[in-house]
Amino acid sequence: MRLDLTPYRRSTIGFDRLFDMLETNARGATAENYPPFNLERLAEDRYRITLAVAGFSREEIEITAQQNLLLVAGRKDEKSQANQSFLHVGIANRSFERRFELADFVFVEDARLNDGLLVIDLVREVPEAMKPKTIAIKTGAPLTAVDNDAVDTGGAQAA
Repeated sequence: MRLDLTPYRRSTIGFDRLFDMLETNARGATAENYPPFNLERLAEDRYRITLAVAGFSREEIEITAQQNLLLVAGRKDEKSQANQSFLHVGIANRSFERRFELADFVFVEDARLNDGLLVIDLVREVPEAMKPKTIAIKTGAPLTAVDNDAVDTGGAQAA
């Protein structure tokens, strides 16, 4: 599937990262689906990722949060598995790497492993400076502009 976003790129500003992400996901549409996961929206600014990581211990899983990217990797020690003699292997125990693109100001709040499920809680915290502000509307005449000729750089008033 070929996704051409050129017309949108020409008429929008500041959406390059979004378009790059869409094109990358379209190219990798046949990506592996291991381990399976759920995405939940818990509240307006809270999210949860749940990954099924049966057979992995805390020491074998690494979570890395970078700007706008969450990387969850599981590394299995194949030497320990080589000593076992399985008649059938139905539980996937292979190493994995999952990437999640995060929106701006989304941070990992907590990560827990319980009963074969890795639960990662995310929160969106917009800095105060970035939040919308309501501007008070005053009544009366607007402020007057300062007359530049009346101000002398030496501190004396012009005559």
